[in-house]
Amino acid sequence: MTVKESFETMKERFNPENAAGTAAVIQYNIKGDDGGSWYFTIKDGTCSLAAGSSEKPDLTLEMSGNDWLDIVAGKTTGVKLIMFGRLKLKGDTSLAMKMRSMFST
Repeated sequence: MTVKESFETMKERFNPENAAGTAAVIQYNIKGDDGGSWYFTIKDGTCSLAAGSSEKPDLTLEMSGNDWLDIVAGKTTGVKLIMFGRLKLKGDTSLAMKMRSMFST
């Protein structure tokens, strides 16, 4: 699976019941050969994906493509990557804690 393909499957793994009351834009900046930028807009129990960069994301996550694919595959967690300095967060970090419940692996 490529990074792009993994983002395309995220909408299918969205759990609207776990996103109730959440209105946020979450930006992903994935580095490396297979990288790119995508952002999710979560509002009213819905989730939409767009390629590129949001003008005003509530949370931005930055990591390598390999680390992202390991998270998607359930081989590691964002918390572990933060501890090792391989995942950088900017903005409302409380949203990062909600991510695991809003998107199933």
